[in-house]
Amino acid sequence: MDFKQAVLRCVRDKYAEFNGRASRSEFWWFALATFLVGLALSILHLDIIALLVNLALVVPSLAVGARRLHDIGKSGWLQLVGLVPVVGWAALVYWAIQPGDIDTNMYGAPPESSDPPASSTVNK
Repeated sequence: MDFKQAVLRCVRDKYAEFNGRASRSEFWWFALATFLVGLALSILHLDIIALLVNLALVVPSLAVGARRLHDIGKSGWLQLVGLVPVVGWAALVYWAIQPGDIDTNMYGAPPESSDPPASSTVNK
């Protein structure tokens, strides 16, 4: 999944979709997009617009975070761990970088554009 696909999927297609699974690329591309938008608006000193954009992106950010946790077989509610400074943030980053389950789990089938498995073995 590329940058544009990830952002469009999170903002347009699955704005408040907390069910299902999200690939690592979908999650991280969207995280990068939200960071870059916030950074650009801050540099331009458009604080009110930055606040409104950040408020508009809270729901899709939580949704893609929940779907990312679902991809590794964890509950989306574990995002609340992020409320714990440093340790909680580290745990969320660790979970977000983990490869997703390659098979269907209790949250559904793997995302259409799943990332390749962490260790690929070639059959000869």
